[in-house]
Amino acid sequence: MQTTFTPEQLENPDIRRSNDILRACVHCGFCTATCPTYQLLGDELDSPRGRIYLIKDMLENDRDPDAKTVKHIDRCLSCLACMTTCPSGVHYMHLVDHARDYIERRYRRPWHDRALRWTLARILPYPTRFRLALLGARIARPLAGLVPDARLRAMIALAPRAIPPVSRNDDPQSFAPQGDRRMRVALMTGCAQRALNTDINDATIRLLRRKGCEVVVAKGAGCCGALTHHMGKAGESHASAARNIAAWCREIDGAGLDAIVINTSGCGTTVKDYGHMFRNDALAEDAARVSALACDVSELLVRLASVAKDAPADRPARDRIAGTDAAPHPDPVPEGLVVAYHAACSLQHGQQIKSHPKDLLKQAGFAVVEPADAHLCCGSAGTYNIMQPEISAQLKARKVRTLEARRPDVIAAGNIGCMMQIGSASAVPVVHTVELLDWASGGPRPPALGRTDGRVSAIPKLR
Repeated sequence: MQTTFTPEQLENPDIRRSNDILRACVHCGFCTATCPTYQLLGDELDSPRGRIYLIKDMLENDRDPDAKTVKHIDRCLSCLACMTTCPSGVHYMHLVDHARDYIERRYRRPWHDRALRWTLARILPYPTRFRLALLGARIARPLAGLVPDARLRAMIALAPRAIPPVSRNDDPQSFAPQGDRRMRVALMTGCAQRALNTDINDATIRLLRRKGCEVVVAKGAGCCGALTHHMGKAGESHASAARNIAAWCREIDGAGLDAIVINTSGCGTTVKDYGHMFRNDALAEDAARVSALACDVSELLVRLASVAKDAPADRPARDRIAGTDAAPHPDPVPEGLVVAYHAACSLQHGQQIKSHPKDLLKQAGFAVVEPADAHLCCGSAGTYNIMQPEISAQLKARKVRTLEARRPDVIAAGNIGCMMQIGSASAVPVVHTVELLDWASGGPRPPALGRTDGRVSAIPKLR
């Protein structure tokens, strides 16, 4: 694609990066075939190619964004399916991130939009505030039909009926490995996940300890910044990221880290991009170190398995006969349990991790099935299911329909946002992939599979 930025404009590193991305686009339109919003709406401007033209025009002319451009950029899920499809390697993520930041700085939204975005940015990244908001949403649920704004109704509907108690396992501390130490890893405990589902971090800690990892929850680490980053609030997102970089670098420079493990793929995509986010900042070197160590929990488990390929297998007990190094399992996984695996966009497109979770589940003894059109988004996409509730609801209905068509016993995913989105519309239990892997290797049955009365299980103490 030909661009006409002036030399003065190209002195700006963000413009220079966007120029490189734009010039890689060859207008082929392959991206339209896998874009969820284009499939639903049929508008070229709601496709990656159309949005690229809008962004190019806005940036080249250095003009304030108009309502039309903002509408179509806001409708983008940032699912990044276009990046998987693109034969030219167009880095759409960096381009649309730049556009969102540009819009946030130069476009004045209606007051109610500004108020909602301000509220979300000051609640979701903070677990305690988020818990209080979830309690408020539960109280407001009977009156949801009287709320005039569809986005506020969506917020109320998404609140879980049961909110887990605070888990002290998420506090800064270190969990010793079981047996010889093979790795020392930092676990990112996150923000929204700590309020919505404490079972995920607990299962991750148990599983990694069982695999010989010392698991560290670093003091000062918190929200990755993704939620505010995708709203264009660069200052707030970079501040969150900087706190994480400082916290993890203290561990790297102290006792050392072999990996920074992340069990929420939306966060993982952002942390892996810290090197780019801070490329022109004083934190550039430390940010690059953090990004280099960041990995999804499935990546780390595959790495651990390859390191231990010559060691005895860590198998669960079946029929009261223990595996080579496992005690009899008090609650073994039923033979042939069918797991419908939902591939989160941030994992399969953002991080290009496609087979690891499925391979691990199969190796653990589960029967793994996938839905039709597995590459398409479920409609969660951070705050998208709140900001764009109508489009999100259509994508959710399609995803649930294709998952349930496989008649699974359980649905597994690697991202809390997807889990909440799908779980709000499906009668099939939804769990994190790591919960099933923990169960299969000696851990407890995932609470979501055992609760039928709506009560919340007590938080286990893992130390």
